[in-house]
Amino acid sequence: MQFVVNGIITGSIYALVGISFALIYVPTKFFHFTHGAIFASGAYVCYACHVFLKLPLWTAILLALGASALGGFGLELYVFRALRRRGATHLVLLLASLGFYIALQNTTSLIFGDETRSLRSLEAAQNIVVWGAHITQIQLGIILAAIALSSSIWVTMKFTRFGKALRAVAGDPKLAEVCGINVDQMILLAFAIGSAVAGVSAILVALEIGVTPTMGLTALMGGIVAMIIGGVTSIPATLLGGLLLGLAQHLGVWKIGSQWQDAIAFLILAVFLLVRPQGFFGKPHKMAAI
Repeated sequence: MQFVVNGIITGSIYALVGISFALIYVPTKFFHFTHGAIFASGAYVCYACHVFLKLPLWTAILLALGASALGGFGLELYVFRALRRRGATHLVLLLASLGFYIALQNTTSLIFGDETRSLRSLEAAQNIVVWGAHITQIQLGIILAAIALSSSIWVTMKFTRFGKALRAVAGDPKLAEVCGINVDQMILLAFAIGSAVAGVSAILVALEIGVTPTMGLTALMGGIVAMIIGGVTSIPATLLGGLLLGLAQHLGVWKIGSQWQDAIAFLILAVFLLVRPQGFFGKPHKMAAI
């Protein structure tokens, strides 16, 4: 039962990262690798504000979320939008994003070092027993945050004017522009919101296990796999995809060892790409819904 609970916790993080990535990927159609650096930056800003500046944890968290949103906002406004206006292809955008990820990760290592730094504020002994499995308050917060954020974003995308406009941009940007939707503004907001959600998941990871410069890539890969196996265009599907991936990894650890965790994830991804590339809950035809 402990492996199942651990899988749900890990899957919740994957789901949050997958949803935050999907918010950007669906309207832009390119793999935003710098999202991994934005993820890590949220954790490091929170760490710096709380540990170095001695700010209260909740103040540090709010500043970190603002920094994450601002980071995504700035990348879109000053880098990716400029590249798109120069006719850059999705491959060029991907390479630029990968380059920025490497540069930001190395900058983080230069400033903070490569060692793991702790942001834990609650004692590990403060835990709850659920069906014989132990879960800490932070871990419970991770699960609740995944449910609350995914539900809130799904409602926003489904029933608000902003959500409908973003779905229209995802479906056909030129037609959306003809209908009076400011495509650039929608993409800019998607970057800001997606980056803030990534910041939430990063801070939760930091509170649970600490922060490292490479934490963004690990989370991003898990989030992308969760998004693909669930179904790229659906938030509930990405949540379920993250939970399925987390459970598969931890049950695999139970049977064959922790060194196979990453192999299990990418084996599952390969199977889905070959057998059902639209994911568990996706449809074969192109969709604009999130």
